[in-house]
Amino acid sequence: MKRICIFAGSSAGSSPVFAEQTKILGQALASRGIELVYGGARSGLMGAVADEVLAHGGSVTGVMPTHLFDKEVPHTDITKMIEVDTLHERKAKMSELADGFIALPGGFGTLEELFETVSWAQIGIHQKPVALFNIEGYYTPVMKLVEHSVQAGFVKEEHQNLMVASSDPQQLLDEMEAKEKPGLR
Repeated sequence: MKRICIFAGSSAGSSPVFAEQTKILGQALASRGIELVYGGARSGLMGAVADEVLAHGGSVTGVMPTHLFDKEVPHTDITKMIEVDTLHERKAKMSELADGFIALPGGFGTLEELFETVSWAQIGIHQKPVALFNIEGYYTPVMKLVEHSVQAGFVKEEHQNLMVASSDPQQLLDEMEAKEKPGLR
């Protein structure tokens, strides 16, 4: 994997552990030479992962809709900023650029990006690995919801495996690399 798209909150959350673990993930990406693709903001977990990748010599590409420049404060120190018109264009561009996806803790926007990406994998739009960085058990309820959806007959059992999850950044990246399909980038 050459580039990973990270979905993350523009807030740091209520526990300092979220930012601490996010920084460790940023270091892991940089040490493996994996470029970060993300929403382009300076704040919250988005900014924390970008800062850490940059601090360790990595490359960072942000993708941000013009109308969010006032609301999300774009990160001006990143390697490259791609300006788009809409959130839909942002997601499409990030997907185009990425070889895999990681969801960090975040709010509705992060959850929406995660589920859209998993839906795209489910219907074959992409075959890229999707991962949950399960800091402090943040994504445990989501994983239980997916299990419940399988049991209720709304999600096929084999689609439950479209996402990998770990609270350890190195293990998470290893699992993603193991799921990477031959022939992708």
